[in-house]
Amino acid sequence: MLFVAPVLIGVLYAFLMSLLREPTRRRFNAIMVAGAGAAYLSSGSFGAWEFVFTAAVTYCAYRGLDSYVWIGVAWLLHTAWDALHYLRGAPIIPFATHSSLGCAICDPVIALWCLRGGPSLPTLIGSWFSKRPTSLTDASPTDASPTDASHA
Repeated sequence: MLFVAPVLIGVLYAFLMSLLREPTRRRFNAIMVAGAGAAYLSSGSFGAWEFVFTAAVTYCAYRGLDSYVWIGVAWLLHTAWDALHYLRGAPIIPFATHSSLGCAICDPVIALWCLRGGPSLPTLIGSWFSKRPTSLTDASPTDASPTDASHA
């Protein structure tokens, strides 16, 4: 469950964000990743590098106001920062020792969704189910070739 729950949280995040219309969806995601970039500031685990990281994610988030690619890059940067904090033993939530690991698993799911352009998941899922595969039983008698008629 340590690995499954973060993936499901990432998918749920993308699904809920899909309920927002564009360009609000993209802009709101840029704000969310900017906030995530500042999440470790109070830990001080990496000293001044915490500020450098926050500045880098903030820059990506700013560029993300107009581009999902930058938001995806910011989530990938946050993934790396999560992994470093997990390895250092400085979790994002102090009383939840695996919280940075969970975040490092969840964030790439969100990044992938952003790098694909932040599509509406309900619309995407609906389009999968609205397409019926064509089978041989769906063919009309006029679709049969002349050789098929001789064997009937």
